Amino acid sequence: MNNTRRNFLKTFVATSVALPLIAKANILAKPEKKLGIALIGLGSYATNNLAPAFANTQFCRLAGIVTGTPTKAEIWKKKYNIPEKNIYNYQNFDEIAKNPDIDAVYVVLPNGLHHEFVLRAAKAGKHVFCEKPMAISVKQCEEMIAACKAAKVTLSIGYRLHYEPFNNEVVRLAKDKDFGKVTFVEASFGFPLRDKKAWRMIPKLSGGGPMLDVGIYALNAARYATGEEPISVTAQAIKTQPDIYVDGIEETMFWQMKFPSGVISNHTTTYNSYVQRLYVGYENGNLEMSPAFDYGPLMGKTSKGEMKFPIVHHQTLMLDGISSDILNNRPMRTPGEEGLKDMKIITAIFEAAKTGKEVKLG
Repeated sequence: MNNTRRNFLKTFVATSVALPLIAKANILAKPEKKLGIALIGLGSYATNNLAPAFANTQFCRLAGIVTGTPTKAEIWKKKYNIPEKNIYNYQNFDEIAKNPDIDAVYVVLPNGLHHEFVLRAAKAGKHVFCEKPMAISVKQCEEMIAACKAAKVTLSIGYRLHYEPFNNEVVRLAKDKDFGKVTFVEASFGFPLRDKKAWRMIPKLSGGGPMLDVGIYALNAARYATGEEPISVTAQAIKTQPDIYVDGIEETMFWQMKFPSGVISNHTTTYNSYVQRLYVGYENGNLEMSPAFDYGPLMGKTSKGEMKFPIVHHQTLMLDGISSDILNNRPMRTPGEEGLKDMKIITAIFEAAKTGKEVKLG
């Protein structure tokens, strides 16, 4: 993650957890045994967001780590009191199958490595949390889902906003129709990134530029803001600095989606500047959020006034939500199929931008 974005996120990271939301999120009573989770990849997201989240989780615990950097392993071992036997590298990772302390793994590696380690985790018989985007192709997503089903383990994608109160209100408004039917959605997310050495700028690791990185939040938001799946997409790609954004890494992407009810959504994602907002128009009102998708505190208003919800640590609620579903044998709120849906749409967006034509979905 580049310094610009990292500094911004540090400014807005919420540190408190609203425990009443646990019950609201349909999480059952505290279990006798917490789910033991090993983090695969100790980059900035794992270090700054996931690891601290375990301090307040009720249904899971940080049980192990997988890293290719011995110095990181030693730091995490001491900081989080992780037993030596629960520390793995990428070569001996498959031995995790023999470790009863670890029930699940969370794949927090660059996008291009998700597929390999989800398949290896499934083969090891461990439940899988996988960071978004789920993978870098539809085929990879389908293979990941199939592998986890064959191994009889769960696969859940780290869509943290599905566990966050502001965005859950967006979902509720689509369902309950307080302001009538949805008529229009605008959702955009981007930030400046010009470091050519960052893994996000390497096609084989990232699978693309801002579309897979943060554009996916705007895409996913349009789906839950309408409660519908898009039926077609159009898109336009703009690259003003081809010396920085190489082939396979888009600089800025604009796209539009049509939904069965007639709703149209409009979107921007970019590595050229900062943008983050969600607007939903209804028959009898509207909703506006900015920031809408970052780590918080999120802010918004509707036609009735300011949106007032508790400040939460998104990753804590997400980890607990997924873990509770696993422990209680309930369907995942953000299963692999959710990630597959987004990847199919993203693939269509890339095709639309390349051909200049509307691409049908479904």
